[in-house]
Amino acid sequence: MSSDITPPVAREKTTGLHVGEAAPGVAKADPIIVVDGVRRTFGGLTAVDVAHLEIPRGAITALIGPNGAGKTTLFNLLTGFDKPDAGTWVFDGKSLSGVPAYKVARMGQVRTFQLTKALGLLTVLENMKLGAKGQVGERFWQSLFPFFWRKQDEKIEERAFELLKKFKLDGKSEDFAASLSGGQRKLLEMARALMSEPTLVMLDEPMAGVNPALTQSLLEHILNLKDEGMTVLFVEHDMHMVRHIADWVVVMAEGRVVAEGDPVTVMKNPAVIDAYLGAHQELDLGVVTGRYAAADADPTTDAAASGATDVDVIEEEASEESK
Repeated sequence: MSSDITPPVAREKTTGLHVGEAAPGVAKADPIIVVDGVRRTFGGLTAVDVAHLEIPRGAITALIGPNGAGKTTLFNLLTGFDKPDAGTWVFDGKSLSGVPAYKVARMGQVRTFQLTKALGLLTVLENMKLGAKGQVGERFWQSLFPFFWRKQDEKIEERAFELLKKFKLDGKSEDFAASLSGGQRKLLEMARALMSEPTLVMLDEPMAGVNPALTQSLLEHILNLKDEGMTVLFVEHDMHMVRHIADWVVVMAEGRVVAEGDPVTVMKNPAVIDAYLGAHQELDLGVVTGRYAAADADPTTDAAASGATDVDVIEEEASEESK
């Protein structure tokens, strides 16, 4: 997404989201998700190690960080697509630890993927209808008798058309999903997620690979989700977009939350600048995340002198062991 794209129409930012000073793990006034001690490792690499995190209700929260920071892994854990090694988390007052993905979606927490999951050999309308909850026709015996599910199916189709029209995809309703462009598939996936009438919508890099002609539309749709009473949590690399639409920003690096706050403040945080640009060489990200003590970060060592983090060292050691 180009940074010179016209910013979305200004909307009032949500205020009073947190209690106390903004810092990693700060308590929120009304959290919809509360994460405690969630940890996920792959071999010797710790992908996620979040001590405490709260996501504010009714706001748009951006989850940012460099590649490999653990953002998508955290998404997968919170939505039941992966299992943590340790930790618990609560959504809207209900524990989701060990709850499979399909049940999480039924509870009102839905997500989209960076690589869209539209079913290419089904039409756009059929993809939409799959997103509706509690369909009588999905039960074996009832499915054999159309009079059980026909009226419900008509209502589902009507709602699907309304959403397709809203997302300007109604003209594609009878086309196969495989024929859509990358941006149109992103719109379809977001629209399909809304078929389940969710409380929380989680978007994994909604702008990735999208033609600039459609980015403005996607931005407006994300803002509209909040206007309609939903909570939004999204992963994004484009800081221009984050600055304009996010109410709250959570920054991850090396699996941990290193900063939280409003977009303007977070963008000026030295730890965030260092995570993305390496502009503050005196701030070692391994120290910021607490992986090792400041006294251990000796700039005379080979790793520190080369600017390598502990993840680089782990990967190098693993490579040596495999030889």
